[in-house]
Amino acid sequence: MPEKNKPSFRPRFRPQDSLLGALLVGLTSLLVYAFWRIQRYTRRLFRQPPFIDNYILINVTTEEAIRAHGYEIAVNNLRGGIETRHLSDGTEKLVLCAGRRNFREPWARDFGFASYGLLAIEEYQVVRECLELFLHFQQISGQFPVKIHSTSVADRYIHSLFRREQPIYKPLRPKYVTAHNTISLDGNCLLVIAVLRYARQTGDDDFVRSHWTSLRKALDWLDDHVNAEDGLLQQAAFTDWADSVGRTGRVLYTNVLYWKALQEMSSFAEQNNLPADMRCCTDRAERVRQSILNQFWRPDLGYFVTSEQYDMLSSSGNLLSIVWDLATTEQSHSILDKMHEFGMADPVPTKVTHQEYPEKLIAFENRFAGIPEYHTHAAWLWLGAWHVVALARMGRMEEAETLILRIARLIVRDGVVHEVYGREGHYLSTFWYTSEAPLTWNAGMLVFAYNEVENIRREIS
Repeated sequence: MPEKNKPSFRPRFRPQDSLLGALLVGLTSLLVYAFWRIQRYTRRLFRQPPFIDNYILINVTTEEAIRAHGYEIAVNNLRGGIETRHLSDGTEKLVLCAGRRNFREPWARDFGFASYGLLAIEEYQVVRECLELFLHFQQISGQFPVKIHSTSVADRYIHSLFRREQPIYKPLRPKYVTAHNTISLDGNCLLVIAVLRYARQTGDDDFVRSHWTSLRKALDWLDDHVNAEDGLLQQAAFTDWADSVGRTGRVLYTNVLYWKALQEMSSFAEQNNLPADMRCCTDRAERVRQSILNQFWRPDLGYFVTSEQYDMLSSSGNLLSIVWDLATTEQSHSILDKMHEFGMADPVPTKVTHQEYPEKLIAFENRFAGIPEYHTHAAWLWLGAWHVVALARMGRMEEAETLILRIARLIVRDGVVHEVYGREGHYLSTFWYTSEAPLTWNAGMLVFAYNEVENIRREIS
């Protein structure tokens, strides 16, 4: 065959071949980069020290020894959450972390309650510096951070899964929304209350004066969520402490905290000759109190209902209304009687509610993790602590002592203050989730409750 008639086998150029090649190169580069990042992260993960449970297991048998040892463990767990952390500008602050394994970071809500215990054992410096930290990160609008952290949710979970200590080398930074991408109304209330309680116990009124504008802004931010008709806070789903429950509207717990924050502001303004602020906060506090009584108290049930939609007895709002004297004496005894009737302190003080919420309200991740009861019929010791204080302040000391001993037995049995307990009296644990231990929120409230009972016992003896 002549040379010129030979067939040509030169490949014809096709644009899609070039595109496919580019995609393959890009995909290969991406996989190499991902492998490098995973390998780097894994090396960093396993350089972290192994997480070691710091449980205090001692065999004690007498009731007196159990009570005493339970208190010692609670104090140890609370102080164990105190550590020095640094900010991006190089400064350092003492903080109280919510936990060690999963929550090695300060949370507004957790710290607000735990500060009761810190003040009871005179850990004044960490209270002041942690308050300064939240005030430092307060937004211009008045909103406080939900928490101040240095690790992501995924990072925390992976370290926990492989039982490694949470890393703390990165500087702390604020986060203003929850894992559900919601805001936290109760955090703002609790930090205002904590600032004013700190000043009242330490006599450091200058601290409040220097931050008075910030406290007023915190209340002004809350006002943006007030129902104009009755002055009560109105919330979206997953915005209070029971953040696995999508309850909405006017909720008892949130509004009791709001009333308390207004009341504390009014009291400070009165004592420090701030008449305009005193009148404003006093009027708002009284309006909120009356609205709570009108909206939530059900004489036929004998307790404050949870919200407009749900008439179960939730222990948080009811117990706080007793301890803070929002409820009348008659109402307080009625609530405590109902809680006893419903067995809310059995076997662990105290269950969140006496009835369950509809399943549709429970967050998917809780149902997936096998803990749908987390904020329903599970029991939390911070609620047990308020239960003890409420009983003691209402003169029901024998019942208060019974609950204190029941709590102490749990702590001594486990050697630590756990986050949350199930129906059978043991801490919650599934394949995907294990109760945080220790939880400083619970520990701090128990330290406070122990001291309150002792003070009341001395007063009546």
